[in-house]
Amino acid sequence: MLSREVVSAKVLSEKVARGLTWKGIAAELGSGSDLLYTAALLGQSVLTVEEAAKAAEILGLTEEEARWLTLSPERGAAAIMPPTDPLIYRFYELIQNYGTTWKALIEEEFGDGIMSAIDFNMSIEREADPKGDRVKIAMSGKFLPFKRF
Repeated sequence: MLSREVVSAKVLSEKVARGLTWKGIAAELGSGSDLLYTAALLGQSVLTVEEAAKAAEILGLTEEEARWLTLSPERGAAAIMPPTDPLIYRFYELIQNYGTTWKALIEEEFGDGIMSAIDFNMSIEREADPKGDRVKIAMSGKFLPFKRF
């Protein structure tokens, strides 16, 4: 029986078997970011019908498997908390150590509210450094004030 998880596992298997990269796949899918397309192919976002059809061509997916890529996902459903993967755990650690600081500084600047993860942009870049390359992640989300009622 097909599910979002089964399709994502096949996507990953085909990516490896065909020697593809996420950035390479993204470049062929359309004008969206490699972050968007990777998230969708891993089951955490959605593709348009056209993008899903293109993904099916690139990765050898069936029409039914491609349709799964167009359905709204259960975001974060497969997440283990706390995360056990070392790289993902470091993000969790950042939130544990700096979450209250980020919250205080954002609220001081913007007021009582949140940064949207829906109206959101993100980029990941390699930053050269003589001590070892660094990972640079930039996030930009719309500020949404809490409504008073």
